[in-house]
Amino acid sequence: MGRIMGIDFGLKRTGISVTDPEQIIVKGLDTQETSGVLNFIVTYGVQEKLDEIVVGYPFVEGAWGDRRFKEKLDKFVADLKKAFPLIPITLHDERNTSVNAREIMSRSGLKKSQREDKGLLDRTSAILILQEYLGHI
Repeated sequence: MGRIMGIDFGLKRTGISVTDPEQIIVKGLDTQETSGVLNFIVTYGVQEKLDEIVVGYPFVEGAWGDRRFKEKLDKFVADLKKAFPLIPITLHDERNTSVNAREIMSRSGLKKSQREDKGLLDRTSAILILQEYLGHI
């Protein structure tokens, strides 16, 4: 069995989470600058067997608020599919993950400076996307 990767895509930074090889435990892997995240994921995919990649996708009714974000996210997903033609790339509803991640970070007793770490927020959001996808919540 391989790992499943979760991705919280952003215009500046992208949070990444992965499961253990048994696909039971989800952990934050890293936060990467979005400009280099595809290379990071490809390198990781060479080192670790990936069974699936789950990308947080803001499914909303009606129009998108940020057309540029949607275009970049769609291009990123297309690039992932080209880089990993044999691995399923799944889009999972990511609405409210950032809000929920902030709440979790606040409740966890982190210091204010830690709660303001945007990289940690992105990784936590990626964890939530993957946990929700796996049905762990």
